[in-house]
Amino acid sequence: MKILFDHQIFTRKKYGGISRYFYELHNNLNKISNLETKISILISNNYYLSFKKNSNYLDFSSVFNFPGKKKFLNFFNKKISINNLIKQDFDIFHPTYYDTYFLEYLKKKPFVLTIYDMIHEKFTPENKIVNQKKILAEKASKIITISETTKRDIIKYLGVDESKIKVIYLGNSIFPKSNIKLSIKLPEKYLLYVGHRDGYKNFDKFVKSISDILIDDKKLFLVCVGGGKFNNKSKQFLSDLDILNKVIHFNVNDDNLFYFYKNAVAFFYPSLYEGFGMPILESFACGCPLFCSNLSCFPEIAGKGAHYFNPNSEISIKSAVLKVLNNTDNFRESLLHHGYDQIKKFTWKNTAEQTKNIYQSIKL
Repeated sequence: MKILFDHQIFTRKKYGGISRYFYELHNNLNKISNLETKISILISNNYYLSFKKNSNYLDFSSVFNFPGKKKFLNFFNKKISINNLIKQDFDIFHPTYYDTYFLEYLKKKPFVLTIYDMIHEKFTPENKIVNQKKILAEKASKIITISETTKRDIIKYLGVDESKIKVIYLGNSIFPKSNIKLSIKLPEKYLLYVGHRDGYKNFDKFVKSISDILIDDKKLFLVCVGGGKFNNKSKQFLSDLDILNKVIHFNVNDDNLFYFYKNAVAFFYPSLYEGFGMPILESFACGCPLFCSNLSCFPEIAGKGAHYFNPNSEISIKSAVLKVLNNTDNFRESLLHHGYDQIKKFTWKNTAEQTKNIYQSIKL
């Protein structure tokens, strides 16, 4: 059986959970007998694909950014995707994002759609992606989603029949490495925040909730990884709280990310909504206590491995921080134990095997 992936997410994003998902899926599916996957791409700007040896694409990930770089990459890679669709040398097509361009070239070939979350439908319903996703969800032979929470939201917002949707959990890609040496100087005592900080990520409320603790504890800092540098508005917000010098930002790749997890007092995930939440598994794998929202998919994925708080309550957030700082009755160590047990349920091998079953269930 031949599976064709397209260029979309590998052109749109250099990093990120979705491109990592398809990279891992591609690798693990190709280890299964009688199954072959191909990514339609000529020039890659993706961090994960840069590790793929013996590939027939050019690695553009280390090339400096220039105006129109994404458009340049998309132009050429989209042509490759279209050419492969026209050739029809595949059994099932699996697009990596929601652009509907491929429908006119698909002919009678089936396609499987992965829906990662319903963030646009919940928070930006006028977004173009909402309409594209709805069209593709209606036409797809099968829909894969990554949590029961997202499945319920798909049914609610898109009206898709439940029998068409299969939940397949993700795996973890970040593990402690002993051969990595960092020149970065980190505070001895810090809480960790990973990823974007806008809107539903709830970063501002989280920071406001813990600002007094950061001020009172001279040794404690908040370290933020990824999500881009703080803009002037964010700096002013932190300055108004009198904690501008207590919140530090770093941009690091996945090779170094484990170091930030491993050395943190705890990882805090105050988001109001996620489709799955890959950082949950990352924190488990790296031995970092997880404190996260009690909403959305968090309890489903984290199980007993997390301490939960109400992300809409400053009191609840502050109480969670104080709990880990006080660490009474070896509370931190208990979370780590449960986290190590929980992560055993999530592997990319399982993801690939279950995805293969979806492909095989489609009548060709």
